[in-house]
Amino acid sequence: MKKKVLTVDDSRTIRNMLLVTLNNAGFDTVQAEDGVEGLEVLEESNPDVIVTDINMPRLDGFGFIEGVRQNERFRAIPILVLTTESDAEKKNRAREAGATGWIVKPFDPSKLIAAIERVTA
Repeated sequence: MKKKVLTVDDSRTIRNMLLVTLNNAGFDTVQAEDGVEGLEVLEESNPDVIVTDINMPRLDGFGFIEGVRQNERFRAIPILVLTTESDAEKKNRAREAGATGWIVKPFDPSKLIAAIERVTA
């Protein structure tokens, strides 16, 4: 069965790149434009892994990760942060919120797929 990935990013370009990369690698992909929509989509989609940006309107990646982790059903889902940020303080904040890993944009498609396969193995 295909593994399902929820991507949360406010950039249409990044969402499109993720969609093509993940679908070509055989994943089922669902998408959201920010943390608020991400939490709504999460309820219906029940993904195997989440890939989220940090800097987004309405609800940023930190708030989104915390929201995911507060729900018992989703506590064990791996969350990869995909962001232009490489700041150690932000990485720590994301880890404390419940992030599993960190990937810096622009992303290498093969490294992203490898990271997703690693956390869903």
